[in-house]
Amino acid sequence: MSMQTAGLDIGSRSIELVVVDASTRQILFSREAETTPDMAGLCRRMIDEAPCDRIVVTGYGRSLAEVSFGLPTVTEIKAYACGAYAVFPGCRTVLDIGGQDIKAIALDSSGRTVNFEMNDRCAAGTGRFLEMIASALGYPLSELGTGALSGKGGVQISNMCAVFAESEVIGLLTKGARREDIALAVHRTIANRAASMLARIDAAAPFVFAGGGARNRCLARLIGEALKCELLVPSHPHMLGALGAALIAIAGLGIAD
Repeated sequence: MSMQTAGLDIGSRSIELVVVDASTRQILFSREAETTPDMAGLCRRMIDEAPCDRIVVTGYGRSLAEVSFGLPTVTEIKAYACGAYAVFPGCRTVLDIGGQDIKAIALDSSGRTVNFEMNDRCAAGTGRFLEMIASALGYPLSELGTGALSGKGGVQISNMCAVFAESEVIGLLTKGARREDIALAVHRTIANRAASMLARIDAAAPFVFAGGGARNRCLARLIGEALKCELLVPSHPHMLGALGAALIAIAGLGIAD
């Protein structure tokens, strides 16, 4: 029986687990769950469901696994870079919009990280930010992007602070602005912010869009327009961190590429 490795991505909003065959690098099993207050218990149950020879942990809560289970960890930057390059060989940039932060990662021709920038001290543009905006506009989060795609121009959002942006959105609603137009304005502001982050790291195409935010079709379209190119979006963009961690774990088994 071939050896197996796993990657566990402990995020602020969800936890993902991916198990790969160490020889073929093929995904054998994956699972995701919403983050709960009992993060350690949830992680333990997920790990127990997928026995493996080695596991590496990444994500917002990776220190929890290091302390609670003594597992090795890797940064989200390294995990997402590895996962993205595995799915899209030759990619040069990764944009990850997650629950609590945004990461822009520049890669060299062999997939190594050469520069990065993180927006981890402000919720602007993150999944949490979009949750607040969706609630203010009366959308389920899963429908916010679709609503924005039917919006028209003319509305502008001047503040990207999560608290003030929510107040601005409510103010626009009271003035009679359509919620679709407001949603589009919010998405356009996030897209421009992401493009600015990418410019600061001298990002180059091909671009991979990852994280939960990449499931938002409006964001993917607008960021692509801002960059003047089409983004590469994996079928399960929020799983790239866990996949990258699982692939990094292979090195601990002494198996050569």
